[in-house]
Amino acid sequence: MRSSSTPRAVVLTVDQRGSRRSSDAVPAALALLEDLRVLRSWERTAGDEMQGILDSPAAVTAAVARLVRDGRWHVGIGIGDVESPLPDSTRAGRGEAYVAARTAVGAARTAPHHLRVEGDSGWCRHLESALWLWAGVLERRSAKGWEVVDLLADGGTYERVGAALGISQSAVSQRAAAAGLIEAERAAELATILTERALEAP
Repeated sequence: MRSSSTPRAVVLTVDQRGSRRSSDAVPAALALLEDLRVLRSWERTAGDEMQGILDSPAAVTAAVARLVRDGRWHVGIGIGDVESPLPDSTRAGRGEAYVAARTAVGAARTAPHHLRVEGDSGWCRHLESALWLWAGVLERRSAKGWEVVDLLADGGTYERVGAALGISQSAVSQRAAAAGLIEAERAAELATILTERALEAP
């Protein structure tokens, strides 16, 4: 039986797609994720695979967004109990979340958007659905769309972004709409909330 003091966490197990046909992308991905709040540092586990353990829903959402944008990963998300105390090394951890993440990354190979969520909470399916829809928006975004979205995310106004890009405010607005800016923001909020729910005891 689960103890009320048993910690719960999100384990991301991420495997490089087409690694036999491309260079090792793990070092760049580790650098991409290193500023996010984690329980233990991201680590390469084996070959072209890496793993992280998190308890911050916002950090989970940010990690997924960066990995989807990078476009080179099978993303497995496992949610559940982990054995305590946590070891110093991420890959030495044990528990249901680790098992779920291993199952998820295997299933991600044939899943929509190369992403799966597994866990002991009924919220995991809802989270997976939200992440698939969000990933679809991000994957359709063009380079010009990302350019506008990144500048706006850095605090730029439509006027300043337009001036920086040499386009009108109206053109900025059109690019933001085509990039699914509002839809992606709402999807990120939803994913964060659903991760929080899934982390609660089932």
